[in-house]
Amino acid sequence: MTAMASFNPKAFRDALSTFTTGVTIITTRNAQGEPIGVTANSFNSVSLNPPLVLWSLAKSALSLDAFSSNKHWNVHVLSVEQEGLSGRFASRGEDKFADIELDRGINDIPLLHNSTARFQCRTAFMYEGGDHVIFVGEVLGFDKSELPALAFQSGQYALTARKPREGVRLSSANEYPPECSYTEDLLGYLIGRTHFQLVAYLRTLLQNHKLDEHAFFVLSVLSIRDRLTLEQINQFVSYTGREVSQSMLLFLEKQRFIAVEADGDVQRFVLTADGREASLEHIALAKAVEQDVTEKLGAGDAQALKILLKRVIHATDPGLPDLWVAEQKNSPNI
Repeated sequence: MTAMASFNPKAFRDALSTFTTGVTIITTRNAQGEPIGVTANSFNSVSLNPPLVLWSLAKSALSLDAFSSNKHWNVHVLSVEQEGLSGRFASRGEDKFADIELDRGINDIPLLHNSTARFQCRTAFMYEGGDHVIFVGEVLGFDKSELPALAFQSGQYALTARKPREGVRLSSANEYPPECSYTEDLLGYLIGRTHFQLVAYLRTLLQNHKLDEHAFFVLSVLSIRDRLTLEQINQFVSYTGREVSQSMLLFLEKQRFIAVEADGDVQRFVLTADGREASLEHIALAKAVEQDVTEKLGAGDAQALKILLKRVIHATDPGLPDLWVAEQKNSPNI
C-alpha cells in the first residue's frame, strides 16, 4: 500500500478511478438565462428523508458562478445512449446544447431526454471541499426510465451487468467430479450452447422453407451484400466451419431464392424477390427471439452481452472480411 509520505497525486487519482460510478450531466441557467451543463461522476445520495443528493464541481470550472448563484439545477443519470453527450458536456468552448431537444422542468432548468433517471433539485447547502465546491441539493421532483445506465471505471466508459445474489449456475451439482476438467464455465461451451439454443428457435421457420441453418447464413449474407461469387460467399461464412458448395447454391436457385448473374466468366449470385422475402422473415424471427431474451435479461445486460461478444469475436477473428463495408470498385476481392 502506498504510504502517505510518498503521496502521488496521479497515483491517488488512478486509485480513485477504480471505484465504478455512474455518469451524470448537471444543468442550470446562468444570470443571462443561458443553459449551462457539465458532466460529473461525483453524484451521490445523501438522505431519503428529506430527499437530498450531492455532487461537486472544481473551483476552476467556468460554470461555477452559474451553479453558485442559481439555486436550481437538474441531475441526469446518463443512459448508454448518451455516451456522446457525456463527452460533449465534459469539454469547453462549444455550444453544448446545440441541436438538443429539451424538456422544461421545474423553474425552467433544462431537462435532457433519454436519461436513466432525472432529479430536479434546489441547493440546500454548499461546502468547501479542497479544490472543489460540494453542492447538496433537495430533490423537488424526479423520474426514471428502464434505459440501462452508463458507467465509468478506470478512465473508461463501462456497462453494468447484474449479478444475482445466488449466483448463476447451469448445473445443480454442488461440485464437479475431481477427474472432470470440462465444466460449465468453459467459454467455448457457454458460447456454443447459447448459439445452438438461440438457433433452435429458427429451425421451425427454416424447415417450412425447406432450408437448413447453413442456407440461412447464405441468404443472410446476400441480403446484406448482393452479387457475390461462390468464393466471396465462403469468405463471409467460413466462421461456421462449413463450406458453401455449388450444389447448395443450385438448390437455392431451384427454390427461387437466388438467381445467377453472368459477369464475364464469373458467376455472381443475387437474392430474388422470394429470397429477400424469406430472408426478411428469418431476420424478423431472429429479432423476435432477441426481444424475448432481452426482456428476460434486461436491456442493460443484453447490451453488455453484445459488447462482450463483439470483443470475443475481435479477439478470435481469423481475418474475415467486413460484410457491411461496400465493395471497392475495380477490386476482384472483398
